[in-house]
Amino acid sequence: PVTADPQKDELTASFNYYFGPNHFYTLKNYDKAIKENNQKLYLEELVDLGYKWLSWINKYFTIPVFNYFLKFDWGMGIIILIMTLLIKLIILPLTYKSFKSSAKMRVLRPQIKEIEAKYPGQDKEMMLKRQQATMELYNKAGASPMSGCFPMLLQMPILLAFFFFFPSAIELRQQSFLWAHDLSTFDSIIRWEANIPFISKFLGNHISLFCLLMTVVNVFYTKYNMAATDTGQTQMPGMKSMPILMSVMMFFFLNSYPAGLNYYYFLSTLFTIGFTFLFKQFLNEDKLLAQLEANKKKPKKQSGFMARLAEAQKMQEKQARERAKEAAKKNYRK
Repeated sequence: PVTADPQKDELTASFNYYFGPNHFYTLKNYDKAIKENNQKLYLEELVDLGYKWLSWINKYFTIPVFNYFLKFDWGMGIIILIMTLLIKLIILPLTYKSFKSSAKMRVLRPQIKEIEAKYPGQDKEMMLKRQQATMELYNKAGASPMSGCFPMLLQMPILLAFFFFFPSAIELRQQSFLWAHDLSTFDSIIRWEANIPFISKFLGNHISLFCLLMTVVNVFYTKYNMAATDTGQTQMPGMKSMPILMSVMMFFFLNSYPAGLNYYYFLSTLFTIGFTFLFKQFLNEDKLLAQLEANKKKPKKQSGFMARLAEAQKMQEKQARERAKEAAKKNYRK
């Protein structure tokens, strides 16, 4: 409160100071005693939980679940492992849907190669015919090259939310796990004092083991996934190596981030690999191919997206023919 003394021409104000950890619930509870909304301070907003469209994941899921597991005194490494497994089990149906979509692309690969053999060459007309025949095959079989991407994209907000959660989690301070002495900072297994050009700029003066392990399993999974989802279609030069390059770049980006974050990303990829091999044992690709062949015999209405795509391809093919005719006329006149 502020009080004024007109006689002395003075203003007197009193302040409350908080000296404590940047803990979400501690700061949030400060407003509980304040009844008027316009006087609430919302101090919990000082904890950086990410962008507004991401912070709700941490506020209403990550932090409550994390605090629930803290009651059991299992240690931070075990709690992060359990949370990672819990999230993977929640999104398991999406992961399976993505795997099944990739399996459809895989069993249709021989038929894709037949289409490429039927329409060889890199001229526009042949490329359009090849693309049109491929999309027609996908539509009749009930497969879509994009359906495997959407379930994986839905997981991205969770990965990004944890990217903000771990650096802000005061509970990780001074908490050790395995070789990491403090999960709130990087776990350096190799350090150097010299300034190494390029390397020191991006890596700092250390190498984080959890970050290195995360990169290794990421590269392994990326290569495995690329082989599993390869449709046999010709790709632009360099496109095959791009996902692997991105995985390696993540090592340079995350090397100085908290060990808890890299440990979570490492576990997340490891569980994904485990579930992928598990799905492979239960999904019979011969039966899946038989199902796709049966789908071809059924009258199937095109989806709005596929119909528009087919129409656009027909228009492109028509325009290509018209341009070819115009070019032929000009050559004839010459």
